[in-house]
Amino acid sequence: VQLQASGGGLVQAGGFLSLSCAASGRTSSAYGIGWFRQAPGKERMFVAAVTWIGGSTYYADSVKGRFTISRDNAKNTVYLQMNSLQVEDTAVYYCAADIGLGPLRIGSSYDYWGRGTLVTVFQ
Repeated sequence: VQLQASGGGLVQAGGFLSLSCAASGRTSSAYGIGWFRQAPGKERMFVAAVTWIGGSTYYADSVKGRFTISRDNAKNTVYLQMNSLQVEDTAVYYCAADIGLGPLRIGSSYDYWGRGTLVTVFQ
């Protein structure tokens, strides 16, 4: 499975961005797709995930109510709509695919990772 994240950029606090994760290859084998982020000097952390079949969603508490993850199976693409962005959301965002059975909140569950896309939120 190959993953390509896009959509990052520079946005003012309170604004919004939409990230995309385009998957190719054996996407039918994926259990779920997740978004993680890593801020400078910090560890990578879970943001959100969605199961490929069924569309169950999971969110980190810090983004719940502000971010929405969705998937378009026909396009093999997962989206992360980020609203009410905060300076603390500044990070490199990565999408990843899990071909096992999760748990999707744990980074070590994931088998494939895409290159990140930078999101910078300024005050």
